Amino acid sequence: MALRFIGIDPDTGQQGSPTVWVDEGNRELVLQGWKPTEELRAECARFEAPGHAPGIPAHEAVIRIPARMVPLLREACDVAERAGF
Repeated sequence: MALRFIGIDPDTGQQGSPTVWVDEGNRELVLQGWKPTEELRAECARFEAPGHAPGIPAHEAVIRIPARMVPLLREACDVAERAGF
């Protein structure tokens, strides 16, 4: 696995660590974030995307990323795009 660290929440201190990586081997963005509240998770599970069953599949997860990390997400997208993902 070629995991490239992009960055960590700049305001995280010692209380958490939402993080962004790019997995260059699997051509994926990898995100670590906060677990959602049950209310948020239930709201996400009710969402129906056209052509998809509602709910969150067992092999997927909802995470929360603070908006202040948008620059890191942009950087990860740029890295992935330059790598030809």
